[in-house]
Amino acid sequence: MKTPKTSDYGSWRSPITADALLAGSIGLGAVQNSGEDVFWLEARPAEKGRNVLVQSRPDGTVRDVTPAPFNVRTRVHEYGGGAFLVTVDGVVYFSNFSDQQVYFQSVGQEPQQLTHTPDCRFADFVLDQPRQRLIAVGERHNAEEKEPENFLAAISLENGEVTAIATGHDFYSSPRLSPDGQKLAWITWDHPNMPWDATQLWLADIDQAGNLSNLKIIAGQAGNESIHEPQWCPDGSLYFVGDRSDWWNLYRYHKGEVDNVFPLDAEFAYPHWVFGLRSYTFVDVDTIICTFTQDGAWQLGKLKPSRKQLSILGLPYSNYSSLCSDGKTLWFIGSGPTTSSAVVALAVEAQETEILKVASDFDLDPAYLARPQAISFASDDGQTAHAWYYPPTNGDFQGPPDALPPLLVKSHGGPTAAAGNSLSLKIQYWTSRGFAYVDVNYGGSTGYGRDYRQRLNGQWGIVDVTDCVSAARYLADQGLVDGAQLAISGGSAGGYTTLAALTFHNTFKAGASYYGVSDLTALATDTHKFEARYLDGLIGPYPERKDLYERRSPVNHAEQLTCPVIFFQGLEDKVVPPNQTEMMVAALKAKGIKVEYVAFPEEQHGFRIAANIKKALESELAFYGEVFGFTTAAD
Repeated sequence: MKTPKTSDYGSWRSPITADALLAGSIGLGAVQNSGEDVFWLEARPAEKGRNVLVQSRPDGTVRDVTPAPFNVRTRVHEYGGGAFLVTVDGVVYFSNFSDQQVYFQSVGQEPQQLTHTPDCRFADFVLDQPRQRLIAVGERHNAEEKEPENFLAAISLENGEVTAIATGHDFYSSPRLSPDGQKLAWITWDHPNMPWDATQLWLADIDQAGNLSNLKIIAGQAGNESIHEPQWCPDGSLYFVGDRSDWWNLYRYHKGEVDNVFPLDAEFAYPHWVFGLRSYTFVDVDTIICTFTQDGAWQLGKLKPSRKQLSILGLPYSNYSSLCSDGKTLWFIGSGPTTSSAVVALAVEAQETEILKVASDFDLDPAYLARPQAISFASDDGQTAHAWYYPPTNGDFQGPPDALPPLLVKSHGGPTAAAGNSLSLKIQYWTSRGFAYVDVNYGGSTGYGRDYRQRLNGQWGIVDVTDCVSAARYLADQGLVDGAQLAISGGSAGGYTTLAALTFHNTFKAGASYYGVSDLTALATDTHKFEARYLDGLIGPYPERKDLYERRSPVNHAEQLTCPVIFFQGLEDKVVPPNQTEMMVAALKAKGIKVEYVAFPEEQHGFRIAANIKKALESELAFYGEVFGFTTAAD
């Protein structure tokens, strides 16, 4: 066995280069089936992030459905999701990114435009076959109105005419038509709630003309329950996920009664950031395949509601999403600590799997693979916080015997989101070069119940920051990392946590902000509708608590920030506008602190273009090399 070469941490040469990481690497999402045919979306950095609909046939053939330049992506709520629908006869309906209009096509033919409403966007489609229309979430943008109007839309398949069939609430999602076509279920919520705070599940009758009647709320009446993913069982009962028990569990509405299908201290859903999420699906009237998380890791289970029985399917994944089934086969996107994200087909009875598509064809040698370790630690407020820790790992190198590795702390976005333990080549990029890495699930993260999620209520910029600081200190106290070489990095809301940690604490010696928030007041007054009142819960109502916004905004306290920072920003970002970053950069330059600003003219909120992802990653590494005094290896 080869003896590893001794070299400074951070300087190790690694085969996991930015080019290798991106070559052949794609994003996978939104699996749907039409009979035995299965479809999914591929986000391709090599095509400037274009989302392409792909079809796989039972005979193994795989082909693109939507030709260039079509980009299957909606901007409803800005974050999108639920951008396409495949019907039982194989007709595809989708939102096209450039004009936000709905198109339709049969596989192998050219897309045809259906809607002609330039002021509207659409998402989360369902086919209402008896009435020859689509039902979708609509979002009308009127220049004269401060906020766009959200509604349930009926789209005629004959002429593309759009009719509003439900209005009056700030937000709509998840229209779901009953198997007999006689009832419609959907979800609403209103400012200042976010969908993980309080939503209502509605049910209505539909007449032959398509009008709704007998509208009633069947769950969420009390205004303190978060409801997601309504789905109709083949027997005509309605299932959904709700957190009235503190955990997102599965519930069933039948004959006017609501029952918890299987009470468990676990989460059976993800937070509703995007449309089209599916964490469970029906195999038959009494068999549900579902995914759920405990202690940060997801499992796949087979649930028998009539028996109150849940059995675990022992598959080699720790994250599951986008579940769908034809009764014989389950399709999903799966990933694990040692496996890249993949579209997987599972024969339900035989329990045999087939990989239909992998997100990356990079062949990772196990010698360079850092395995995630679940850690829990005490935070400054006396609560226990959670994280995934990755040690520096490279079979060719070891650090000097008298040195400890630098630590990169990751603060995830959202902030209502979660860090998982699935294989991330971006994380391995750092660990294979000699960095330790910790992905923090600070208070406010999902996956640990409603109480843990609500630790962040009124405390954004405090709880998340102290948990990240505590994670770094914990690892330093354990003798695993160099307490003098601590860096923190994050994007969007994680960028705010990063900047707040650098400004209000002296723990970190460097940081990287990806389209991060620096001015909370500017964010409260200049952001999109979906998050327009998000800060009411995270900080306090604005302008009534303007004092808190000013007190917690890093840009107002730049004199307290004394370490180098690198900023990355898309100039077309509507969620966190560029002026957020540019104000902070100007403040640090005025102080004479080392600062770098890398702007990408074609990017929005999150980077999708391969060259830009590469430049950001390599620039961040080089920046830390300058700060911590190591020479980065030439890749």
